[in-house]
Amino acid sequence: MDQWRNRIPDNIACKYEFYNFNSALEILTQSYPEEFGEIVRTLESFEIKLDDILEKGGNESNIPKKLNELLRPLGWKEIEIAGDLVVRLLEGKKRKEVYREFALKEFISGHKIDYVKGDVAIDMEWNSKDQTFDRDLYAFRTFYECGVITCGVIITRSESMNRIFSALGNHVKKKYGASTTWMGKLLPRIHARRHGGCPLLVVGLTPDTVSDWKGEIS
Repeated sequence: MDQWRNRIPDNIACKYEFYNFNSALEILTQSYPEEFGEIVRTLESFEIKLDDILEKGGNESNIPKKLNELLRPLGWKEIEIAGDLVVRLLEGKKRKEVYREFALKEFISGHKIDYVKGDVAIDMEWNSKDQTFDRDLYAFRTFYECGVITCGVIITRSESMNRIFSALGNHVKKKYGASTTWMGKLLPRIHARRHGGCPLLVVGLTPDTVSDWKGEIS
């Protein structure tokens, strides 16, 4: 077993699926113990109901709202990054004389992350179109490369949730289809380095997060 898994408390290790990229978990536990503690307590308290799965709607469903209710009171804020790029053309033997200077307005614009506190960021994708992951990973990359965050956490559905969707009927299974946001669509994008090397802890929602799931539908 990977040594990093020993850093995950037992109370959430049995409830979620975890993937660790660029030593995100080591960074969280060693450099940001307060934020990591809040993440652990949030994951411990977070739960899904079958009614949440059955309700209409995608990423605006009740499930992301439940995460919102846990994190916002702790000071995790939605943050958008924006910035201009100042370009200087230098001349002279020692390249110290500014020949020309200009700014590219809104060089960085429109990238936001749902939950940011200090140097740590969190995002959840429950049931959006899978292209949403490209936007999220580029946002994490931009925040990281600009020195705003040091690491991030992405929460999404584990493949194991398909057992519940199948049990609830074809209409539910179709709603949570292969082209939506789930682990199988996220991991290949991270392996392709679309996050730009930003350390990421990926958390998968499993059937154990569904509090009233008993393994069958009565």
